[in-house]
Amino acid sequence: MLRKLFFIGLLLLPVFHGSAQVIPGAGNTGQYLKLLKGSKIGVVANAASVVNGTNTVDTLLSMGLKVRKIFTPEHGFRLKADAGKEVAGSVDSATSLPIISLYGKKKMPDAKDMDGIGMMVFDLQDVGVRFYTYISTLSLVMESCARYHIPLVVFDRPNPNGFYVDGPVLEKEYASFVGMHPVPVVYGMTIGEYARMVNGEGWLPDGLHCDLTVIPCIGYEHLMRVSLPVSPSPNLTSDNAILLYPSLCFFEGTVISVGRGTCYPFEVFGHPELRGFSFSFTPEKIPGMSENPPFLGISCRGLDLRTFYRDKPKLLGRINLSWLRMAYLDLLSQPDLFFNSYFDKLAGNSTLRQQIIQGESEQKIRAAWQPGLENFLKIRSKYLLYP
Repeated sequence: MLRKLFFIGLLLLPVFHGSAQVIPGAGNTGQYLKLLKGSKIGVVANAASVVNGTNTVDTLLSMGLKVRKIFTPEHGFRLKADAGKEVAGSVDSATSLPIISLYGKKKMPDAKDMDGIGMMVFDLQDVGVRFYTYISTLSLVMESCARYHIPLVVFDRPNPNGFYVDGPVLEKEYASFVGMHPVPVVYGMTIGEYARMVNGEGWLPDGLHCDLTVIPCIGYEHLMRVSLPVSPSPNLTSDNAILLYPSLCFFEGTVISVGRGTCYPFEVFGHPELRGFSFSFTPEKIPGMSENPPFLGISCRGLDLRTFYRDKPKLLGRINLSWLRMAYLDLLSQPDLFFNSYFDKLAGNSTLRQQIIQGESEQKIRAAWQPGLENFLKIRSKYLLYP
């Protein structure tokens, strides 16, 4: 019944080519200008933190607000760092403001970082997938703000995968930076709604509670399809890649390449030993995207999914397990070689890996997710800001 409800909703989806109809929180200036005026501000942002092509940091400075520090997540402030690559602190050449990295040895602002800040602004473009690390950065910033008694203002943004909820709910023993809280892989919430849930459900440690204000988007609804004006990270370079990401990122916990080192990462997958495929790609070093991709310089055969959702729009709104099952069961059925230790962190459990190894059907795997999803939907409903 749960799946039917979401599928029915999907059939009614309006399709927007671009996000001009939605104004993100950063553009909702009337809701935050008085709130921030006079405060010394820290801003968590990157190159996708824009409204009408202008970065949020520049917008705040142009309004006479006192921005003092920039905090940057995975990939850096200008989105030029590979996934997983440690990001160093620096100085922003455009504003001369210090940039403090929240990705590397230190993922949470400490007392020194927070010194001299009276208000923190958070403005990152999420894609609504648990293992996309911006929500982990959000949670750690919330914890830091709570510890040092600094109010946090989240500029909300539309979620391009906000029109459905799917996948296994994370089990607490598998919590990591690619999944901190008991939510499904696709959670169907904006980053502002997610912040409200972290606070409301008491997921911050030591009983902490963040002084949180969410500046909402204007004109956003969950069933909207939105096109992001700027890539949220270096290897999600298209709307199609963002839609495929919840399904294909599982391959990052296997020997299969997701096309890093090509111009279309997360729109293809392959491996040098796959057989029976006419499509192939050869990963190359691409500065700012993939410095050392898997299978560098080696031809990989696999599937080209660049037109998948354009050709099969009715398959939107659910994680596609068929590619993972096909790659393992039909082509590379060697569990000791196929999976790596990262897979269980991505799945949020060890069950999915065992189900794939045992050859369970997609229907049976999905059925095992339903109790967790139904419980999560009840929790989620308390924190939604949009229809």
